[in-house]
Amino acid sequence: MRVSPGGRVEVVVPPGVGIPAVERFVATHREWAERRLRELALDAPRAGERRPETVELEMLAKRWEVEYTQSSRSSVTDNGEGALRVRTPQGTDAQVARALLRWLAREAEGHLRDRLDSVSAETGLDYARMILRRQRTRWGSCSSAGTVSLNVCLVFQRPEVVRYLMIHELCHRRHMNHSPAYWKLVASFEPHWRALDKELLKGWKKVPAWAFP
Repeated sequence: MRVSPGGRVEVVVPPGVGIPAVERFVATHREWAERRLRELALDAPRAGERRPETVELEMLAKRWEVEYTQSSRSSVTDNGEGALRVRTPQGTDAQVARALLRWLAREAEGHLRDRLDSVSAETGLDYARMILRRQRTRWGSCSSAGTVSLNVCLVFQRPEVVRYLMIHELCHRRHMNHSPAYWKLVASFEPHWRALDKELLKGWKKVPAWAFP
């Protein structure tokens, strides 16, 4: 059972397990799930972050002061001196979030692709293509066809954590499961994967509110 930000509870069921057994499992662990939901609620971004004064992308070691102005068209401009100018028609939270998300996707695309290519070369684990998503519950995935999906919000995490996530997904090119053999392969590339995995699970608290309007 896994509880994710936003209130989603996921139960992974082995083949052949019937509904009654699943219901008993959920009933047994309901108290834990409710406690975890309360913990995640405490970690949720503050509403005031929907119009941020600063934006920091830890993966890139970059930080910007944010300026807001009105314009007929929404846009975000990096002045090259540590400031982002956010232009929107009315300056509403929704308009600010949409403008920042478009900027974030552009900023993340090339950097995440370059890092994935680097980790792929380092490990010798190839992939077919990369796609970016913005999910509330998953940092990444790898399909049997070799498509690696990465959450654009990874740019808010430390470079070491991002590298681990990429190793995690690329190792699924050898093992499409989480078997002992899979984790042995992960450990061969990243001996400290356990600590990084725990950090990644808590990484949602680094994601600002405007990233999920």
